[in-house]
Amino acid sequence: MTKPAAPDAPARPRNALWREVKGVFWIALAMLSIHSFVAKLFYIPSESMMPLLLKGDRLFVTKFPYGWSWVSLSFHLLPERPGRILPRDPERGDVVILSPPGRPSEDWIKRVIGVPGDTVAVRDGRLFLNGRPVPARPAPPAMIPVDANTPCVAGFGGLPIALNGRAFCRIPVIRETLPGGRSYDTIDSVANGPGDTYGPIRVPAGRVFLMGDNRDDSADSRFPLAAGGLGGPVPLENIAGRAELITWSVDGTARWLNPISWFASLRSGRAGASLHPRQAPQ
Repeated sequence: MTKPAAPDAPARPRNALWREVKGVFWIALAMLSIHSFVAKLFYIPSESMMPLLLKGDRLFVTKFPYGWSWVSLSFHLLPERPGRILPRDPERGDVVILSPPGRPSEDWIKRVIGVPGDTVAVRDGRLFLNGRPVPARPAPPAMIPVDANTPCVAGFGGLPIALNGRAFCRIPVIRETLPGGRSYDTIDSVANGPGDTYGPIRVPAGRVFLMGDNRDDSADSRFPLAAGGLGGPVPLENIAGRAELITWSVDGTARWLNPISWFASLRSGRAGASLHPRQAPQ
C-alpha cells in the first residue's frame, strides 16, 4: 500500500521575497534599457526653440537614429569619450537632444544647421551655408496663447492681442529652407542681436553646427563655452537622440498637491504634433 503524497510545503517567506526582488530588478533593467537605447521623454524648459516648441512641452525622443555613445545611457553614467556604435550622421534640419561639451549632466535641444564639411555664417541675422544665403521669407505669424509658461515678453518681438476673449502673443516668423528643401520657422526680431553676426566657420568631420529656432534667445554653436553656448560645432558623440513629436504640453499652472490642476493645465492642440521639418516639393 502506497503512502499518500505529502502536501507541498508552503513557500518560505525568504524565497518569496527574493522572487519579488528579482522581478523588480528585471523590470527596472528593462525600463533602463529602453530609456538608454530606444526612447525617452524630454521636457522643454526654455524658449530657445520657439515657435516650434514652447516651455512646458513634453517630447518623445528616439535614441537610436544616430547610433549610441557615452551620452546615450540614462543619467549619463559614463564620462565624455569619443566613438559611437552604429554611427549615422544627423541631417540638416533635424531637432536633436544633446549634452553640451563639458556639461555631461545637462540635456539641451537644438536644430542641426550644418553637417560635416559645411561652412556656416550669419550676417545681419541672415543664415549662410557654403557661401550662399539660406532662403528665408516671412511666414504667417505665430499665434501663441499667453499662459504662465509662455508670457508675451518683448524678447520674442511679440504683440499681445485678444481673440475670442483669450490672450495671444502674435510673433513675427521667418521661414528658412535648407539645401534639400527642409524648412522650419524661426524668430529673429531683435536687430543686430549678439548672435546676428558669426563666422564663417567650417564644420569639421565628426561634428555638427546647432542653432535654436528662437535666434534672439538661444545659447548654441554661435556662442563660446565661456558665455554659456556650445563653443562652435558639437561632437556627434554628444548627440543623444532625435526629437520626434510632442506627447503633451502644460501651461505651468499645475500644482503637485492638486491632481485636478494636472489635467486643467494641459494645453489643447499640441499632443501628437510632429517635430520633423517640412519638406518642400521638388
